[in-house]
Amino acid sequence: MTQSRHETQSTYETERKYEPTSPGAGGRLPDLTGAGPVASVTEAEIQELDAVYHDTADLRLAGAAATLRRRTGGADAGWHLKLPPTGDTREEVRAPLSEQVPEALRELVLSRTRGAALDPVVRIRTVRSVCLLRDAEGGVLAELSLDEVRAKALAPGGGSAAWTELEVELADGVAPGLLDKLEKRLGKKGFAPSDSASKLDRALRETGVRARAARPGAAGQPEPGTPGAHVLAYLREQVGLLVAVDAAARRDLPDGVHTMRVTCRRLRGCLRAYRSVLDRRITDPLRAELKWLAGELGVERDQEVLRERLGAGLAALPDELLLGPVAARLQVWDAGRGGEARARTRRALGSARYLRLLEALDALMTEPPLRAKASGKTGKVLGKGVLKEYDRLVERMEHALDQPPGQVRDVALHQARKEAKKVRYAAEVARPALGKPAGRLGKRAKAVQKVLGDHQDAVVAQEVLRELGVAAHAAHESAFTWGLLFGQERSRAGQRRRELPETWHRAADPALRDALNH
Repeated sequence: MTQSRHETQSTYETERKYEPTSPGAGGRLPDLTGAGPVASVTEAEIQELDAVYHDTADLRLAGAAATLRRRTGGADAGWHLKLPPTGDTREEVRAPLSEQVPEALRELVLSRTRGAALDPVVRIRTVRSVCLLRDAEGGVLAELSLDEVRAKALAPGGGSAAWTELEVELADGVAPGLLDKLEKRLGKKGFAPSDSASKLDRALRETGVRARAARPGAAGQPEPGTPGAHVLAYLREQVGLLVAVDAAARRDLPDGVHTMRVTCRRLRGCLRAYRSVLDRRITDPLRAELKWLAGELGVERDQEVLRERLGAGLAALPDELLLGPVAARLQVWDAGRGGEARARTRRALGSARYLRLLEALDALMTEPPLRAKASGKTGKVLGKGVLKEYDRLVERMEHALDQPPGQVRDVALHQARKEAKKVRYAAEVARPALGKPAGRLGKRAKAVQKVLGDHQDAVVAQEVLRELGVAAHAAHESAFTWGLLFGQERSRAGQRRRELPETWHRAADPALRDALNH
């Protein structure tokens, strides 16, 4: 799959690397004819590749399993940024050949480099023998490459290394299961899976670059199994996700901004629920900055939700109920608000404030400000954190359900929805320690959140539909369709309010609370 973003191309590679296990195995490409659906193999082609890898002085990209290189030779000469893999698949973002690191790629690694200089760290030259594995109809299944590699560190006095490796990369659309079949045959041909994630990983290790760039280890970490260990494990996972999803959010890829916003909320929720574990004098300012970032991202996400909701509403109507240029008006409305929201996201992610937040989160992981209860009784400390959030939700829900119909009740329900999210996130942190009770509470809080979320979306949609109807009327267009959609959203909001008491009753189960309290 290929996508264009800011003069770059994005491709996805599914591949595995192997090393010869005997002296004779690495001399030539193995014949894989008959391995699974492989019916024929093309004649080998020789390529000469020359790549210079760039990273920060302390190898922040390599530490995150990302690589940035300038490569000449072969059919894809240019700049290549490989993002951290998911299983056997990883994304490669390419930019045209230039002398300096392209700004588009520099931006995509900003969450990892934090603005540190990207300099050449190692040069890797490869003589590659390539053949294609084809099925019975001649279709390409995979590319098989045998690489003779020479690596040299670019710092003064840097070392060098040489080795042979084999790479299998699946063609687009080929099921990943083929890799297992090929691996079985390769084992018989004298090849074993490589213990290096990439050429760069091996080059940094064997030339000594990685050892010279090693950073100090984390200090002051909690003992395993303690409340502090559970809270830090959750925070570390979410901070990693925040950094990892940055590139997707910058390119406006599906769910990129949404995932980043939810991650901010999870981090804020954890820091709030477990203030007995981490010193709030350190974490409260972080919560404020995470709130700022989620708010900046929320403008674009909310616009996306509204666009999809209103677009689906129009698409569901029969043609005879679409009176006037409704699709065009919706498109113009979205273009205006959507462009402004996207620009706001980009400004936030390009700001020094955002980079300071990432640095502060790193510092929190490296030197966590642990309080005495971080080493207390795990069940008691984590259970109390969940129950505090739960009690706030009970208070909010009781207040909201007591309100008369109207805007005041809608606002109160929206506030209750926020509390339901916080209960859910607190339960996520505690579930590894508290087990099923925390899991059940999290699921029931999510159900409440879902009902209240659809209610809130319907409330907001009504406001926008009214604005669109007024604008259409002022332009001497029919406002009928907008009024019809307004009525549907009002009905949907009413339906969610009627569902809420039963959904809340399941979440407010006293037995579940008792289980968490013990």
